Amino acid sequence: MASTAGTAPVTTAPASDDSSRRRGLTGYVLLVPGVVWLALFFVIPFYSLVATSLYDPGGSVFSGYEMSYQFSNYWHAIQDYWEPLLRSLWYAGLATLICLVLGYVLAYAIAFKAGRWKNLMLVLVIAPFFTSFLVRTLSWKLILADGGLIVNSLQAVHLLGPDGRLLATPFAVICGIVYNFLPFMVLPLFASIDKIDHRLIEASSDLYANPFVGFWKVTWPLSLPGVVSGTLLTFIPAAGDYINAQLLGSPNQRMVGNVIQNLFTQANDYPAAGALSMILMILIVAMVLFYVRRAGTEELL
Repeated sequence: MASTAGTAPVTTAPASDDSSRRRGLTGYVLLVPGVVWLALFFVIPFYSLVATSLYDPGGSVFSGYEMSYQFSNYWHAIQDYWEPLLRSLWYAGLATLICLVLGYVLAYAIAFKAGRWKNLMLVLVIAPFFTSFLVRTLSWKLILADGGLIVNSLQAVHLLGPDGRLLATPFAVICGIVYNFLPFMVLPLFASIDKIDHRLIEASSDLYANPFVGFWKVTWPLSLPGVVSGTLLTFIPAAGDYINAQLLGSPNQRMVGNVIQNLFTQANDYPAAGALSMILMILIVAMVLFYVRRAGTEELL
């Protein structure tokens, strides 16, 4: 038998520098489409909006605008349009709360009680998306119209006066927002609730917790990621919505989206429109950061 003493150990040759460098560049190459997309449809429009908000308000679309860094545009926008700005946040916040209550009940029922009908119920939740946002809002205009079934029924039981109405009221605007954005709340909630282990809920009952305590101590904390995601997906677009206020409300229910649209398309006051858009964006970002931080702290507790 040949001796193996003194034989050099077999080693694997390291990968070449070229192949290692190629693998390292692959991730960056895959990022290129996303970076280009963000640059074209977020960074450049955002820069344009910031620049527009700082134009000299003395210009016009015909003579052009001069970049004079007029930060006073922000203060004037707040002074002139603080009412629709606060109204938008109020309508969006109230609609989000209603969506949370309705959406949580619906998501809980689909996740825990639907059984073999779960997929069908999820399809029914997203079914409104098969039609236009505008068509869905116009349908509410017909439902809440004066002389319609709902108004006549409420007048018959004296919940509305003879001249009472639902259309062109805050109630109609909030109903439209809730209806149009409810699926954005239900789907994240369902995704979180459906992943909850039923054995944890059974364990809480075995430890003599009543259903309410078991829900508050087990189900609610485990569903918080869905609550946070759903409220953000509902509140952010609702705060900037203007279709519901335009079709279901009156000038007294104007939201900030209606004001921005009017400033851009009719009044041609681009600096004011840009400044108001930036103010809305800054407010929403600040509220979202505060909310996410508080929600994260509560989840840890």
